[in-house]
Amino acid sequence: MVERVTTTKEAEQLMKKLMDIHGPLMFHQSGGCCDGSSPMCYPKGELRTGESDILLGHLLGDIPFYISLDQYEYWKHTQLIIDVIDGRGGMFSLEGPEGKRFLTRSRVFTEEEKSEFQI
Repeated sequence: MVERVTTTKEAEQLMKKLMDIHGPLMFHQSGGCCDGSSPMCYPKGELRTGESDILLGHLLGDIPFYISLDQYEYWKHTQLIIDVIDGRGGMFSLEGPEGKRFLTRSRVFTEEEKSEFQI
């Protein structure tokens, strides 16, 4: 079964480093405002999720990844791929002091994959 959200090896390495520093993590796919549409990384439980947030999946087995319902409607036909690049990212996201920023890439699901999700 295809995952709705996944990572690159580079992003996994940074997540592991951040877990060593901050403990368990969580992500929320931002839908705009201050930090654009960035995947935001927080200590687990630091951001309160609500009825308008969807648990899209887990990264590295146990890092929950949430997305707002509105943002999900735009991206439900794509797999989100969490990557990392050099530079400053979201001002509230944990990776900022590392000189890195998480970035969401995406690819459109194939027709076969779409049928798994009944999109």
